Amino acid sequence: MEGRPQPYIRTEGPFKVCIVLPCYNEAGVISGTARVLLKELDALIHSGLASTDSYLCCVDDGSRDGTWEEISGLAAADPRVEGIKLSANFGHPNALIAGLFSNRSRADILITMDADLQDDVAVIGRMLQEHRNGKRVVYGVRLDRKVDSLSKRIAAALFYRIMGRMNKRMIRGHADFRSADTGVIADLERFGEANIYLRGIFPLIGYPSAEVRFIRQERHAGDSKYPFRKLFSLAWEGITSFTTTPLKLVFMAGLFMFLVAFGLGVWILWAAFNDHPIQGWASLALLTVTFSAINTMSIGVIGEYVGKIYKEVKHRPRYIIETTTHGG
Repeated sequence: MEGRPQPYIRTEGPFKVCIVLPCYNEAGVISGTARVLLKELDALIHSGLASTDSYLCCVDDGSRDGTWEEISGLAAADPRVEGIKLSANFGHPNALIAGLFSNRSRADILITMDADLQDDVAVIGRMLQEHRNGKRVVYGVRLDRKVDSLSKRIAAALFYRIMGRMNKRMIRGHADFRSADTGVIADLERFGEANIYLRGIFPLIGYPSAEVRFIRQERHAGDSKYPFRKLFSLAWEGITSFTTTPLKLVFMAGLFMFLVAFGLGVWILWAAFNDHPIQGWASLALLTVTFSAINTMSIGVIGEYVGKIYKEVKHRPRYIIETTTHGG
């Protein structure tokens, strides 16, 4: 029922945990990741935080290498590993959503993290402890980004500074390493937007939350799937999905150019009436080029928002599941 409050998760006894791993061209990587995470699950079971039926769910986001074959082999060898194969590459956020929504009714706590193990698995226990303390969502927050290149660190700092001004709920240093109970995921399912930015949606949902801090690790194998171009695209997606500030900046730029044009007109009239004709039109040419550039960028910003509306009204599915390893 729309608007019906979701129940709070129980805080006693071990949780049935599902760790969702989005995978894109991770052949040769996912096996090592699964071993590390299964070992961590064993430790959590031993400590009483996780139940013995906790498991991993690897979501193959249309990989073009042997990722799915590797996932299938892991699932055949260990029942605690399950796999979901998407029919095409739908993108990292949609792969996460596919894993969360497919497992919402089968687990108590769902944890999302990247398959490269740069997120510190040792803090998962602290996440579950926070859930025992009554928290509904727990965010993994990076203490530093020393393993990233200087350009990535500068870009990340600039992005969080901009987003912090536009969206006060934004959690600095948080990516997609988080845990949430099934009630929160049920509420997430009600957000039907196509242009979904999970790092901003979860804080928007609300509920009691906590942060666990960790030091970002070196990627243990394979290559990064987020080059600078994709990071810029992700940052732009976050900005345009959660604020109309760029549209306000377009208006401010237009207002500024109007004032410049008005001032230039007054100057030209003053020069004409005082017998001081303006020699040359270099300044006019510069203003024309500047105005054209601002006008073009403004149209681009408006077009970005119109494009988002276009995507939303078509109501295309976020993902399509081709097959699973557990027959679902």
